Amino acid sequence: MPELAAHGLRFLRRRWRVLVALTGWSLLEAGQTFLGGYALARALDTGFLAHRTAVGLYWLAAAAVGIGVGAVGTGRSFLGVAGLAEPLRDALVTRVVTGGLRDAVAEPHRADTAVVSRLTQQVEIARDSFAGLVVVARSFVFTALGALVGLLSLSGALLLVVAPPLVLGLAVFALALRPMARAQRAFLTADEALAEAVGQTAAGLRDVVACGAEEHAARWIRSGVDAEYTAARVLARWGMVRVAALGLGGRLPVLLLLVTAPWLLDHGVTAGALVGAMTYVTQSLLPALQSLVQGFGGAGTRLTVVLRALVRGGAALEAPEAHAGGEVAGAAVELRQVSFGYGGTARLVVHDLDLVLPVGTHLAVVGPSGIGKSTLANLISGLLRPDSGEVLVNGEPAGRSRSRVLIPQEAYVFSGTVRDNLRYLCADPVPDEALRRAAEAVGAGRLVRRLGGLDAAVDPTALSAGERQLLALGRAYACPVPLVLLDEATCHLDPAAEARAERAFAARPGGTLVVVAHRISSARRADLVLVMDGARAMCGRHAELLADCGLYRDLVGQWDAVGSGSQPAGALGYPDGVNPVAGTGLAVDGRHVVPHRAVTQVQPAGDLGHRGTLGGE
Repeated sequence: MPELAAHGLRFLRRRWRVLVALTGWSLLEAGQTFLGGYALARALDTGFLAHRTAVGLYWLAAAAVGIGVGAVGTGRSFLGVAGLAEPLRDALVTRVVTGGLRDAVAEPHRADTAVVSRLTQQVEIARDSFAGLVVVARSFVFTALGALVGLLSLSGALLLVVAPPLVLGLAVFALALRPMARAQRAFLTADEALAEAVGQTAAGLRDVVACGAEEHAARWIRSGVDAEYTAARVLARWGMVRVAALGLGGRLPVLLLLVTAPWLLDHGVTAGALVGAMTYVTQSLLPALQSLVQGFGGAGTRLTVVLRALVRGGAALEAPEAHAGGEVAGAAVELRQVSFGYGGTARLVVHDLDLVLPVGTHLAVVGPSGIGKSTLANLISGLLRPDSGEVLVNGEPAGRSRSRVLIPQEAYVFSGTVRDNLRYLCADPVPDEALRRAAEAVGAGRLVRRLGGLDAAVDPTALSAGERQLLALGRAYACPVPLVLLDEATCHLDPAAEARAERAFAARPGGTLVVVAHRISSARRADLVLVMDGARAMCGRHAELLADCGLYRDLVGQWDAVGSGSQPAGALGYPDGVNPVAGTGLAVDGRHVVPHRAVTQVQPAGDLGHRGTLGGE
């Protein structure tokens, strides 16, 4: 609960302008409440009871005008409510979709059908409940403000009669709110457990009968019924506390005004003021308090339960934000005893891997096709969760980090303008000049100009695979994150274009680059090379690995044999450095066995730590 409250406070602080506007319009509603009782009291005391009908009608007209002004304020305040509820909905949808995609990548064999429920039902419950709570909380605060100011303006004695029971009722409700929420969660949990038991029993009824397990199934369902019955009784008892709070805060003041009426009249309170006080209590405070108690007692609990289900692992209620590039203390990437396999019985793709990349490192990952290079990139990016161990990006878990971007082999380009595609990953508006510089840096400038500039419409089907990769590279460069992962993201570019893009990312101040290499030239440009071979992993510099790693020598020889590293820039004459046909350039058939030394013999001291091994995919 405290963690969820902290997320909520951060969410509201980021929207302080919406809160200020909402407060301004709500003050009109407070003015309507004030006039509702005060004008009626003045209409009686100075008008009708004094035989001055015109004056009485004047005050009633003022109350009518107040109703109109209050209606305007109420209507405009709903725009403020939407300004809070809709960003919350968008943030929750983002969290659900991101989490669902991550889970699907991690466990593609297991369909998470609950994602649909979270996306279509639970998010809407959260949005509606949150909007309802904002409405009732705002209405109570400003209605109570207008009513209490009105009571004080009529007579301080009236405020002394009404305020204490109102405060007492609010205190009782506030003290009961947390245990009431726990009781509501317990009831919902018991209800879900009972539904699951009944559903599974009904689906396997034939098996139950065939195995003679009727009594066992009956006990299972009976225990679920008993648990829900007990939870319902506890919830009902706390519901009585809610009714008691409403009686104390909303109905007891009416009784006290009636009982103390003679004393009030004897001490200078006029008949009109007494009627105005009764109006404040019955027409303003009581309905507002009733809405508050019912809203927070019902919708508040539902919102808490749903948010706990939707917001996992301390995820903030915000859309992802890019962190500015720059020097980050400590390691840019750190893997601690990381193991991962696809499915519970599959061989591990990554096994007990320790890997440390200092800030500013340019790492190339190489190995035979299918050995797990993309898996490693997905683990670092947070798209996959390790079965054991920990993956940190700039000191925080990779799944929660907003300081990295991954560009896969098949680049995603959508219909829209070139500008929309380039700034897609940026949380804040980006000047056009910055987008043009990003495109030029990675070699996409000529493509942008040929398409017609930043305002040109993009048809993804009309672009080649290489052109889509250029736009994706420009998009990643425009996003000021310190860690960039290129998972064969340049495989459809020629070597010169690939080199230009990689050097651009590696040259960014404080930037760290991890490249799943497509050509040996990528490994030669890198500060460090990680070789994955299905049994061990070796890490070192290009020259060191040529001397000490047989598999790396073999890969280099195969790459050079197909000419991947020697093709001259622009030799094929294709614009933007885009190759019409792209391949991996690897001719590894997996039939060779190459011995090599332990990783500790080639590890550069103080540069990269690696003590684990990698398994086959």
